[in-house]
Amino acid sequence: MKETLRRFEHMLKTDAKEFFDLETYEQVAEHYLDKGEWDKAFKACELGLENYPYSLELMLNKAQLLANRNEFEPAMDILERAALFHPGDSEIPFMQGAIYNLMGEYEMSVHILEGMLDVAEDKDDIYYQIGQSYQNWGKYEEAIRNYKKSIQINLKNEHALYELAHCLDLIGELESHLDYYNELVDQEPFSHHAWYNLGIAYSKLERFEEAARAYEYATLVKDDFASAYFNLGNSYMNLSLYEKARQNYQKAIELEGPQPETCCCLGASYEKMGEYEIAIRHYREAVKLDSEWDDGWFGLGICMSELERWHEAIGFLRKAIQITELNPDYWLALAETEFRLGNVVSAFEAFEKSAEIEPTNPEVWLKWSLVLFDQGNYSRACDLVQAAVDEMPQEADLYYRLAIYLIHAGEYREALLNLEIALTLNYEGHAQLFDFFPELEKQKALYRIIEQYRGEQ
Repeated sequence: MKETLRRFEHMLKTDAKEFFDLETYEQVAEHYLDKGEWDKAFKACELGLENYPYSLELMLNKAQLLANRNEFEPAMDILERAALFHPGDSEIPFMQGAIYNLMGEYEMSVHILEGMLDVAEDKDDIYYQIGQSYQNWGKYEEAIRNYKKSIQINLKNEHALYELAHCLDLIGELESHLDYYNELVDQEPFSHHAWYNLGIAYSKLERFEEAARAYEYATLVKDDFASAYFNLGNSYMNLSLYEKARQNYQKAIELEGPQPETCCCLGASYEKMGEYEIAIRHYREAVKLDSEWDDGWFGLGICMSELERWHEAIGFLRKAIQITELNPDYWLALAETEFRLGNVVSAFEAFEKSAEIEPTNPEVWLKWSLVLFDQGNYSRACDLVQAAVDEMPQEADLYYRLAIYLIHAGEYREALLNLEIALTLNYEGHAQLFDFFPELEKQKALYRIIEQYRGEQ
């Protein structure tokens, strides 16, 4: 095959005439399709069809490549020609249905695909594709019904299982369908797919202990199931079990080789354990594999900040922002790092950008206001938190912080009013007050108010 590809690429570069039989053209086109080298795959299809105009495989591949380019009309023309040469072949209407779905012609897509159900062998694939059309149409109940039919025929249809969970999550019915997922496990207790998708359902519901158990069973059934190890690592990260997370990310890498996302997650597990140098090594590997992997650059920036290598941190954080500008976490981290270097104007610009992207994140406002507070600018700190309170009137931490700033500003009456609201929303949150008032007398005064308020509760 290597020699064949060398001859084919030489022909493309030099326009030299080379002879290839039909099977070779089909293999070459398939090779480039698998590699994602669409232009070369398209050229193989074109040249192959010049010599073998009735090849169904080349026509289907060319139609698929045209659809990938959003050239739907030429793709449909090829499929109509294929239907003339190969009447009754099920792959042709299946692809027509898929392309109508891409075109937004959902009703036509469903009509064609449903017409295949009486004669097709792989009915699970057809039900799955019908589900896709309904899902894109926004008809989630119909999509769910068809995904379930696909799974009923073939429990190994991973795409149907995944999209089912996605649709149930979209309409808020995932929790009510946990019995359905548990029934799949009961029917096929040795199906790693069933356990894996039960894990996905629990993960989407943020029930991470149960998700971890399901993923663990999936790995017991299939001990080389890389995706299950990866998701198990994610569950352990959410449970703050970072060493266990590390072990599972490492296993996923052993099984499928280093991937940018897995390397990044492995780096994050080391970062959470405070092993920043090792984390940096894995983040570097992630961005080496994919220079546009913004999470990797962000991870490098955070680790550099933890090591007080502020200038390096800023460079990496700005690289992450360059790739994904609208991530509020990136701007927030940049703001804190700029402030560490004394770049107050740049820090405030970054805080403002983070708040603009995600105004309902209290952490942004708390950290931004803390910079003003540390500068002794109590009035502006109060104004900033008050703006956040207006945006998020149910966030107890904002009222606590506003009370703290008001006390420092000498506005005791206003501070007490905000303290009462905070205690009403979340009484336990009052512990944060004492971080700002180390003086014993003020602590006692605050404590009396808190105790009095608890008595009133």
